[in-house]
Amino acid sequence: MDIKSKIESLRDDLRQHNYNYYILDNPTISDYEFDMKLKELQALEEAHPEFYDENSPTKRVGGTITKNFNTVVHDFRMYSLDNSYSKEDLMDWEKRIKKMIDGEVQYTCELKYDGASMNLTYENGKLVRAVTRGDGVQGDEVTANVKTINTVPLQLKGDYPERFDIRGEIVLPIEGFLKMNEERIANEEEPYRNPRNTASGSLKLQDSSEVAKRPLECLLYSIKGNNLNVSTQFEGLEKARAWGFKVPKEAKLVNSIDEVLDYVNYWEEHRHNLPYEIDGVVVKVNSLFQQDELGYTAKAPRWAMAYKFKAEQVSTRLNEITYQVGRTGAITPVANLEPVQLAGTIVKRASLHNADQIEKLDIREGDAVFVEKGGEIIPKIIAVDLTKRPEDSKPTVYITHCPECQTELVRPEGEAKHYCPNYNGCPPQIVGRIQHYISRKAMDIEGLGGETVALLVKESLISNYADLYELTVEQVIPLERMAEKSAENLVKGIEASRQIPFERVLFALGIRYVGETVAKKLAKHYKSIDALMFTSVLDLVTVDEIGERIAESVVEFFSSEENKTIIERLKTYGVQLEISAEKLANQTDKLKGQTFVVSGVFETISRNELKKLIEDNGGKVSSSISSKTSYVVAGDKMGPSKRTKAESLGISLLTEQEFLLLLK
Repeated sequence: MDIKSKIESLRDDLRQHNYNYYILDNPTISDYEFDMKLKELQALEEAHPEFYDENSPTKRVGGTITKNFNTVVHDFRMYSLDNSYSKEDLMDWEKRIKKMIDGEVQYTCELKYDGASMNLTYENGKLVRAVTRGDGVQGDEVTANVKTINTVPLQLKGDYPERFDIRGEIVLPIEGFLKMNEERIANEEEPYRNPRNTASGSLKLQDSSEVAKRPLECLLYSIKGNNLNVSTQFEGLEKARAWGFKVPKEAKLVNSIDEVLDYVNYWEEHRHNLPYEIDGVVVKVNSLFQQDELGYTAKAPRWAMAYKFKAEQVSTRLNEITYQVGRTGAITPVANLEPVQLAGTIVKRASLHNADQIEKLDIREGDAVFVEKGGEIIPKIIAVDLTKRPEDSKPTVYITHCPECQTELVRPEGEAKHYCPNYNGCPPQIVGRIQHYISRKAMDIEGLGGETVALLVKESLISNYADLYELTVEQVIPLERMAEKSAENLVKGIEASRQIPFERVLFALGIRYVGETVAKKLAKHYKSIDALMFTSVLDLVTVDEIGERIAESVVEFFSSEENKTIIERLKTYGVQLEISAEKLANQTDKLKGQTFVVSGVFETISRNELKKLIEDNGGKVSSSISSKTSYVVAGDKMGPSKRTKAESLGISLLTEQEFLLLLK
């Protein structure tokens, strides 16, 4: 056998043994024999670098140093899931699904592993990229670190697609976590707090050989791509397992919501028997066709629901109530607690939300309080232990003036929060607006972080986001922890932000109530900042999904002379304040004022492309048929109940070709 054949034979052999050990949990050789084969392969690869393979089993040991993790846009957005905290929530979700879907619905039930979400991209059976979830639109590339995880196949087996993404959770098994902490305690080091944070932190270590020392695992649950030849979620799991991925066998296909609840009840009782931490169950409509029919909200798929197990609760002492000022001037009261362990982390603070919440629970400094993590993320106080209240306790009196600038607070009618009205003079509002402007979903300015913004404001180098575009390297270098290269990167990042499209600039301006989705709708409708600046509340409320509160906020923002001045400055700096000519060329008002429902399977165009055509031509896409529906674009396999409803309401049905002709 020649050298090349020997190397390829060893690689194939080691991949199979790795699969037997980590995926099938059925090793056929000893650890010693495996190590001997690996060393033999390493020696041959070192002697013959011409046969280099970046996905060789020898690359599991790591060694790559990554100083900066590149930001990568996902090919398919990674949505978050809607959460439910009761069986009633799940049943209500099922009722909503049944209203939108014809025929029987099956569900795939899966355990919700508590780890770090990961998107893996494969081409021709080889791992080419691993990217963290990030904000769902883009994340950090951590390929070198993920390659060290034994349960991530570097080369697939079987009939895998040419290119696809697969999603899962990077987890740290409880046994491995405890062992790591035993070693840290023995070395007189601080133990890690919990498996989830340790797994997440591992992915951002600069030295991949350090990642290789940690017993991380990757549990996969979702395939994304084109031409996958898969028709259901459960079939996707089975195929992924056959290709070589570690897919949890606890996933179950069920036929009714009652069976879903049985699954939930079983794992709520037995979750502590698992080798990994879980915090709930994920329920998905099994049919991918039905998933497509149900579609997405702005943030989450309608076809999936996460059921979160009851949150852990602890009791501790509330030492002090302090107040934070947000970028919009909103005041948030904060409970400063006696530190306490909760769901694997040390909790020192909890949100008290607003004055009404404090009054409702009669929360006072010095109280013994019950704390839980709402959705396992944000700690909150749920009750006061009145039996332990001190005799000299006094009711909490909510502050009347801003804790930062001493301006008298206001509380708008119908709102729960108090606000500091000192828009242009309150330091946290100034810093917060600029931090929002540079954030990833807004202008995404590389080289500039929140702490640096605060420092720039403190040093009087900037007082609003337009000032960023006048910063020079010479001004920035003297700042604390700022080297010449960092200063150059910061200025380059600001320069690059001039190319960010208008809808994201509009979101970045920080107009109250104008989030990502609203900014896109306003940008699409008005097409330029000038048109939006001079509109009225009456005109704004005619825009789809723009209510009076948003309209009033937009008009108020542009009525400020200071804001107008900042906008004019942004124009002179070349920031994109109108939709590009290229984008405008693809948009018309042909379908303005018309609402479409898209249902079924189409031949010449995908469902998503069809929806985009409707929106690009001024129409609105709805998920359900009502008296407001103008047309239903009906493809093959359209449900009979939808057809019946459309006919009963006298709504015209268009074929795919008829719709395309309508556009022409």
